[in-house]
Amino acid sequence: MQAQDLEFIMKSIRQYLQMRPDSADTEEGIARFWIDWQGEPLQISMVSQALENMRNAGELESHNVGGRTIWRARR
Repeated sequence: MQAQDLEFIMKSIRQYLQMRPDSADTEEGIARFWIDWQGEPLQISMVSQALENMRNAGELESHNVGGRTIWRARR
């Protein structure tokens, strides 16, 4: 994973949440619907790393719902 890819993913998530602050989704949903990835298919591991980085920075929170992890902006 390249640093610029990770930065692109985090920037895309931030932009999505700015426009839709109440959004919440799984890693797969975020990869599919929140990030406009041009080129190669987006790897879930890259999204996972971006989400973890953003949670550690206090930007996001995650909750377990029905055995799935749901991510949203920290409230």
